[in-house]
Amino acid sequence: MLKKIETPIPDLFILEPKVFNDERGFFFESYSEINYEDVGIKEKFVQDNISKSNYGTIRGLHYQVGKFEQGKLCQVILGKVLDVAVDIRYGSPTFGKSFAVELSAEKHNQLWIPQGFAHGFSVLSEEAIFLYKCTNTYNKESERCIVYNDEDLSINWQVKNPIISSKDILGNSFNSIKKDFKFNNKL
Repeated sequence: MLKKIETPIPDLFILEPKVFNDERGFFFESYSEINYEDVGIKEKFVQDNISKSNYGTIRGLHYQVGKFEQGKLCQVILGKVLDVAVDIRYGSPTFGKSFAVELSAEKHNQLWIPQGFAHGFSVLSEEAIFLYKCTNTYNKESERCIVYNDEDLSINWQVKNPIISSKDILGNSFNSIKKDFKFNNKL
C-alpha cells in the first residue's frame, strides 16, 4: 500500500509507503513497480544513487537536459534532509516555484520529482544517507546546475554555514537557464 500526497506543484508528489513495525524493527517496500504505477509513476528506473553527507551540506540544484533528462524518486535511509524541487518547465503555472519537504529515515517518506525540475537537498541531521532512483543515467555533458542561493528562488535550506561543492557554487542563476523543458498540461 502506498499513500500519495499531492503538492502545490503539478506532477510533484510525496509518497508514504506502508511500514510494518514490530519488536524486531520495521519492513516496507521502498519500491514496487506495480504500486508506483498505480499512483502515476510509469517511468522505468535505470540507475540508483546513494550519497552520504554531513550536517549543513547542500547538494544542488541539479538537473539534466535532452535525451538524458531524469525523473527521481528520493528517500533518506539514515538521518533527515530538506529535499527541494524547483519547477523549471516553461509555461507551467508554477514555473520558478520551489517545494520543500523533510525526508527522513524515521518517516520513510519519499518525493517523486519528474523531469523538468531542478533538485537539491540540505542535510538537517548529523549525517544523512540519501537514496534516489533515476529514470535515466548520469551524463556529465547534459548536467546543469542552478546556484543554491539564487536570489530569485529564495530557498530557505534550514542550515547554518552551508557546505557547498565548488561545482555547485558556480551554478547558473535561475533567470539565465535555457528553456529546456516545456510544461505539458494534461488536462
